Amino acid sequence: MGMFGAIDASASGLTAERLRMDVISNNIANANTTRTAEGGPYRRQIVIFEPRSGEMAFSQMLSQELDGGSGVRVTGIEKDKSPTRRVYDPNHPDANQDGYVEMPNVNIVSEMVDMITATRAYEANVTAVNAAKSMAMKALEIGK
Repeated sequence: MGMFGAIDASASGLTAERLRMDVISNNIANANTTRTAEGGPYRRQIVIFEPRSGEMAFSQMLSQELDGGSGVRVTGIEKDKSPTRRVYDPNHPDANQDGYVEMPNVNIVSEMVDMITATRAYEANVTAVNAAKSMAMKALEIGK
């Protein structure tokens, strides 16, 4: 992997983690949303990552496997299919006949843990970019 390959792989990680942070923020913002446009409570969203690879020749694929990965990309954002919470609140406008309200399946604690994980991954990618940049600067100094 060349110098620009390392920066490109880290940049893809930065982009993916930024999207993940946006989705987590959206989940936290809608933790109490009981009515959506589709009907029913808000459903937690999850970002799906996969290793980035494009259509390439076999020799390129072999050298990529020998050198390391080429980054990550987001393949989609899916809704979490875990069950919603039922909360007894007969005064809520969305309460059913028994007084229960269907609440979103968002757990604030797990969202905060995911946010910390995404932040740490983002910081690791920034560190990798800075290391690649530092190595390039040192290589230029050697060439003087």
